[in-house]
Amino acid sequence: MSPFSQGVAARPSSSLRRCAMQLSDESVPVGSLVRTRCAADITPEPVKWLWPGWLAAGKMHILAGAPGTGKTTLAEDLAATLSTRGRWPDGTPAAHGSTLIWSGEDDPADTLVPRLMAMAADLRRIHFIDDVLDPEGPRPFDPARDFESLHDVAERIHDLKLIILDPIVSAVAADSHKNGEVRRALQPVVDLAARIGAAVIGITHFSKGTSGRDPLDRVTGSLAFGALARIVLATAKTENDDGSIGRVLARAKSNIGLDHGGFEYDIETTEASPGLMASRILWGRPIDGSARDLLGVPDEPEERSALVEAKEWLEDYLLDKGTTASKEVIKAAKTHGISDKTLRRARESLGIRPRKAGGTFGGDNAWVWDPPALPEDAHDSLKMPEHCGLGHLQQPTARKTASECGLAEDAHASKGLGTFSKACSVIQEVAL
Repeated sequence: MSPFSQGVAARPSSSLRRCAMQLSDESVPVGSLVRTRCAADITPEPVKWLWPGWLAAGKMHILAGAPGTGKTTLAEDLAATLSTRGRWPDGTPAAHGSTLIWSGEDDPADTLVPRLMAMAADLRRIHFIDDVLDPEGPRPFDPARDFESLHDVAERIHDLKLIILDPIVSAVAADSHKNGEVRRALQPVVDLAARIGAAVIGITHFSKGTSGRDPLDRVTGSLAFGALARIVLATAKTENDDGSIGRVLARAKSNIGLDHGGFEYDIETTEASPGLMASRILWGRPIDGSARDLLGVPDEPEERSALVEAKEWLEDYLLDKGTTASKEVIKAAKTHGISDKTLRRARESLGIRPRKAGGTFGGDNAWVWDPPALPEDAHDSLKMPEHCGLGHLQQPTARKTASECGLAEDAHASKGLGTFSKACSVIQEVAL
């Protein structure tokens, strides 16, 4: 019996006794009562905002979008801003707080922490959920199984302001397309946010073939994901007037504030520390309009050529991951349904040339792909606003092409080294 039930059983008030008499024994267990509160006894209080209109303390948020829009990178940018008491994209000052992150897709050591370093985050205020220690030994953290036990851990983190779950669908052990099961599975997430007063961001994808529809309808899985969240943020790629590809963050839903407007942003790869490349967010101008209008793209993703899709995927992948081993790129492309032939054509179209990590002679003989070269004016059009608090970070110069750098394979080819050049060509075909 709960403490509340014991108290009611011992000292039932006359009003509660009257209520109990109206309930049948079949519908209410002995000693249990439904409690109510009169509106006149409730003290109104304002929503506590971490980022006014965008990120609310004690509330659940969903961040959804198509692959390649940098959803996890965006969430990390919010964590970095909180860790340093920086400024939000609209210039408003951020509170100072810590973030707890669980990622089922990216590794903290080679992806998440380097990004935070590139964003100048205070790493002392960023924490990652690692594993669970059972009597039988350690095991991986399972959001669907272990979330309720996360409360004690969260309370021990000083000034916890934000929790990031990536992907949020992992918190649902049952069918993520069934409304009732999703609501039951996510209720512990909602309760945790309310108890500790931290904002929770659950990251998820848009369903394929839903371009042009209302952003809430595009969130993968049950509509309950969007319904339970007080705020739903959505990301998408857009086509600029000059034909270039941009990105947009928009409010798709808000039950506690404005539900329109957004910000342009882009992703760049920079050197987080010597020899360590990572991606970070470059915020652009604020934009107005509904999420459907801001995220609107031609409703024809299935009609685009395989080459165009492969080029977009490859460019996003390398800009996000940085220099990557050829084998890893090929493996990742196959998981996205991109054939070796199409991937090779996309690589050639983007001007990407495989190279050995250790040079043509010696080294570890691992073939790698570098991110594609950016246009000369790319960084001029994406200058970081002065209010974002990262002005001390230098904008890296555009990456030079292989021919400008004078890579060894080009030099050998120009000297006509016969058999050696043919051998290099064969190796390059293997490395795509």
